[in-house]
Order: sequence, then structure tokens, then C-alpha cells
Amino acid sequence: MNVKILGTGCANCKRLEGLVKEAASDAGLELEVEKVTEIPAIMAYGVMSTPGLVVNDEVKVSGRVPSKAEIAGWLQPVTSEQER
Repeated sequence: MNVKILGTGCANCKRLEGLVKEAASDAGLELEVEKVTEIPAIMAYGVMSTPGLVVNDEVKVSGRVPSKAEIAGWLQPVTSEQER
């Protein structure tokens, strides 16, 4: 699973990173969180307002810090049934 935090390092970006790590830990998932801090790279995702969260190259949220429950839903591994 590829997870990216889009933002320049503001308080909300750091808060989002912490929530992502908490949600992953609660779910027993091991994941590596990549921080994307360069403005052109952030804009390449179509994100104009940070923080942003990208899971498997899909922007899940931007411009706000989602709840840990929302994040947990986005981090759920895709089952083989859902892949069909």
C-alpha cells in the first residue's frame, strides 16, 4: 500500500501524518508514509489546498484533516473478493 501525505509541513500536515500512523497501527497494518512537500509535486495530484492524503495514487482528501475513522476506512486492504 502506497500512502502519501501532501503538504509543506504545517501543523495540519503533521496531524494528518500522526492520524494515518495511528489508524494503520490500530488496524495492524505496516505501511510506509511518504511526505510530499514540494509545491509542484503536490499540484501534480490536483491538490490546491493542503493537507492531502493519497492512498495507492488516489487522492482521498485535501484541504482538511479527516477523522481517524475515515482514514482507517481508506487504509483497509482490498480483499480478493473486491478485486474481482
